[in-house]
Amino acid sequence: MEYLYETHMHTAEVSACALNSALRQVISYKKRGYTGIIITDHFMNGYTRCPKDLSWEEKVKFTLKGYFEAKKAGDKYDLDVFLGWEFTIKGSDFLTYGLDMDFLLANPGVDKIGIEKYSALVRKNGGYIAQAHPYRDEYYIENKYPVDPHLIDGIEVFNSEDRNTANAKALEYAIKNDLPMQAGTDSHGRGNNNHSGIALQFRAESIFDIINAIKSKQVRLL
Repeated sequence: MEYLYETHMHTAEVSACALNSALRQVISYKKRGYTGIIITDHFMNGYTRCPKDLSWEEKVKFTLKGYFEAKKAGDKYDLDVFLGWEFTIKGSDFLTYGLDMDFLLANPGVDKIGIEKYSALVRKNGGYIAQAHPYRDEYYIENKYPVDPHLIDGIEVFNSEDRNTANAKALEYAIKNDLPMQAGTDSHGRGNNNHSGIALQFRAESIFDIINAIKSKQVRLL
């Protein structure tokens, strides 16, 4: 038996590009047979609905609002919901897992730092960082290539929102640099039926089970 997990998804509560609410996302993934999802709403330095004039504590609470709504719905519909976010640096996005509200509250201004400092901070606090859609070709992305492989723990080699050429390049980069790989839908609720993610041979009890499975290359990419 396999257990399906979405690694990259957004909610309309937080991400400005998303159409589906956290509740609708949970129901949709439950119907599709997924065991769990990782909410990766855009961070406050990305395409977020978070007002800029809030205090740091208020920004943190806003940024995690989609996760908490999804967690409440997941408990009702028996879908495991884990916390993550999509951190943006000059248009490049980095999926971050394994950290929580306490980490964010303790690091005001983290949204202003570069990839070297962010990577070090995430890892120092036991988190995981993976570059999302590294070859995406959009006007707002300053660097359309992967960062130094030593700065990330994994890389998204399949994103169902991207063209095949971008995914193929990401896969080639991962193999060349022996990076752990993951796949994700980048779900926004916009009618994309090409759902993706990863499959595990066991049901994850925590986000760290998923992190360890990706790092040890014990996942099947959907």
